[in-house]
Amino acid sequence: MKITLHTYLTLFRTTFTLSTFTFGGGYVIIPLMKRRFVDELGWLTEDDIINYTTIAQSSPGAVAVNASILVGYEIAGWLGALVAIIGTILPPFIILSLITIFYNAFRTNPVIAAILKGMQAGVAAVILDVALDLAQKALAVHKGFSLLVMLAAFVSVYFLKINIVYVILVVTILSLIRYFSLKLSSKGGQ
Repeated sequence: MKITLHTYLTLFRTTFTLSTFTFGGGYVIIPLMKRRFVDELGWLTEDDIINYTTIAQSSPGAVAVNASILVGYEIAGWLGALVAIIGTILPPFIILSLITIFYNAFRTNPVIAAILKGMQAGVAAVILDVALDLAQKALAVHKGFSLLVMLAAFVSVYFLKINIVYVILVVTILSLIRYFSLKLSSKGGQ
């Protein structure tokens, strides 16, 4: 793909628009990025988005910003990453600045409170959609192992109240063991 000024403008406009109209955290922006960058523009593949989501959630910082950095870098290098970062962080900065100015009016307005409650329901639906989509893709590739790990992690955190850090460490170790055992078994079969 040839990188032009149009590429940078499209990247900025897309990340700015997604960030402006996405409420509820970083996971909400992922399916919208997929729709735009994979389905509409054809700049990335579905596997790219899945990989970038994994890296973005594993890295410190906001998932939406991390994902934008990765997408921008993949599309147009370091300048693309910078353009995507600016496009992603500018809308919340502007919105929060305006909300700060009008905080008292927003805080006591029942209409605003009702709108925000309605947005929570929409955000929950989008996050559930992303989780199901990612789980379906993981299960298609890794079958029973992924299902077992997902269920064990859920039960450990939700019901047994085990600290998520310990769950992540155990899952990482199990995944590495599985990876190397599969790699060794594939070399042995050759």
